[in-house]
Amino acid sequence: MSSTPTVESIRTQHATLQTIVKAKDYKKAAQSLAQLKLALLGCNILIPSAAAPAQSLCLARDILETGAVVSIHLQDEAAFLRYYAQLQPFYAMTALENSPSKSKNKIMGLYLLLLLTKNNIADFHTTLENMPGLEEDVFVRYPVMLERWLMEGSYDKVWQATKSSHVPSDEYAMFSEVLVGTIRSEIASCSEKAYASLPVSNAKQLLFLESEGAVVKFAEELTTREQREWEVRDGRIYFPVEESEKEAMSSNKIIENTIGYAQELETIV
Repeated sequence: MSSTPTVESIRTQHATLQTIVKAKDYKKAAQSLAQLKLALLGCNILIPSAAAPAQSLCLARDILETGAVVSIHLQDEAAFLRYYAQLQPFYAMTALENSPSKSKNKIMGLYLLLLLTKNNIADFHTTLENMPGLEEDVFVRYPVMLERWLMEGSYDKVWQATKSSHVPSDEYAMFSEVLVGTIRSEIASCSEKAYASLPVSNAKQLLFLESEGAVVKFAEELTTREQREWEVRDGRIYFPVEESEKEAMSSNKIIENTIGYAQELETIV
């Protein structure tokens, strides 16, 4: 029969968990976290209450924050959202104001970035409004700037930010491909409305792809996944857009500017 967990035993397990995370053994960390959450439940500190000692609540908060980070490395979005929800009561407790979390802004920023990859702009702004004074924090400023550039159509800036040292942490970098995929989808939609066709070489720069072969693969995936029916032949991509729409959008400069930015970036990279 297992012994009743104590705060001290949880503290020891937490130290072991931190060693596992430093070793980047995230699957083992997830198993350890499952045991720790049961122990927190057994000590009545998984859900914070005013009756629990502040030190015990800080320990529980630290464990849940570790769980949120581990879930990102495991690409387990559902687990991250569960940890995020469990952390909110801890962040709201006035009893813990004298022991502020060192990871709160990172967790909040990751949540904002997740909303951005889902194109959930309404919840993004609602969440941000509930974080007064944090827009200058490095972890929060990053998704805020990305959202601003996305709304402006400055996709080159977003692409550059996801591929540079501006990424605040490894966990943020893991969202890069997802976010670039969102950008490519948006650019693909704009391209269909702006042009009858594009040279594959231009589409490569426009979509931030590494080769013309990758452009062909991207077009095939769009046709399969989204039934967009892009046709690649004679070195060009032909879009299935009505002629009247193409003529109406012929003066659209957004795509041309993005191609220009992409060409400039290519010379830098």
